[in-house]
Amino acid sequence: MTQRIGVSGAGIGGLSVAIALQQAGKEVVVFEQAKQFARVGADINLTPNAVRAIDGLGRGVGEALRKTAARPRYRISRDGYTGEETSRIEMAEAAQEKYGAPQLTLHRADVMSALEEGVQPGTVKLGKKVTRIDDQAGGVTVHFDDGSQEQVDVLIGADGIHSTVRTAMFGPEQPEFTGVVAYRAVVPVAKLGNLPNLDSFTKWWGKQPEVQIVSFPLNQGKDLFIFATTPQEGWHLESWTAPGEVSELRSHYVDFHEEARALLDACDSVLKSALYVRDPLPEWHKGRLVLLGDACHPMMPFMAQGAGQAIEDAVVLARCLSSNDFAESTAAFDAYQKARHDRTAEIQIASRGNNWLKSGTNADWVYGYDAWSVKLG
Repeated sequence: MTQRIGVSGAGIGGLSVAIALQQAGKEVVVFEQAKQFARVGADINLTPNAVRAIDGLGRGVGEALRKTAARPRYRISRDGYTGEETSRIEMAEAAQEKYGAPQLTLHRADVMSALEEGVQPGTVKLGKKVTRIDDQAGGVTVHFDDGSQEQVDVLIGADGIHSTVRTAMFGPEQPEFTGVVAYRAVVPVAKLGNLPNLDSFTKWWGKQPEVQIVSFPLNQGKDLFIFATTPQEGWHLESWTAPGEVSELRSHYVDFHEEARALLDACDSVLKSALYVRDPLPEWHKGRLVLLGDACHPMMPFMAQGAGQAIEDAVVLARCLSSNDFAESTAAFDAYQKARHDRTAEIQIASRGNNWLKSGTNADWVYGYDAWSVKLG
């Protein structure tokens, strides 16, 4: 079975699979193109399925997340124009009791810090941008832009929607611009006065699936994260750090309910990004190379499952690569894809449609999934 496992990408999925593999006694090395870890990225909603998967990683990762996270009291859907409540699900302790883990909302950087502490020292090699991958009978040679190279038995592509590993497997392909842009802002709760449901995840639905405003608490409830999406064909910048215009943000929602508009009125600054997707991949592995997370199933953010599905992938892939049931890596990869493909494809497609929990209240098929116990093979 696999001796040395390489991971391309030290994001949430990459570090999660590294910790899970090390927990099973595997030798792991993670290649990250950034020269240092930085506090960047969006705020994250980790639903119970994701938190339960993280809790199984051990090494204090789950405990570290809980130190800075908020726990939304409810998951609420409201009509964007009338304010009518169309769905309400009790979360917090009710989610803990029902699903074995709470919902946690926090900054991506806090998730990354917990995962960075969870990997063994020396696991991550920074400043290693992959330029070429040679997959041969004796193993995988990974070449970097600094002229160095590394040998591994298999290579996991956890390197996002623009995956170099994916390109090495199947050739170049561009992700599809959805025609939708996203705005992000963080506002102190104290600035929002007596607005209701500031302790909950609330989604305001527009007439079009792409039009919405979402808010949820951060920093143990001290701040509120605001995430809004709308169609806009003229903006293609994918960066999560590009500034937007607050006045432009507000202009898209002038006909929304006054409570939703009050959230936007409280914003002093906003970031803006174009949203891209790919269709579900029929194959996730080739030779000694395998993909997880956005590298094989990038999703629209409408179900808040992008990070969660990468974490689930990481756990299931690590279980397959560590199992004595699979003598070769190809068999382990097959079992991993069979266990994960249908679920991620269903969530990927449902996220595009953006209708989930608009009126219903049964979240079990998403929140009740346990990556540590799902059947392999």
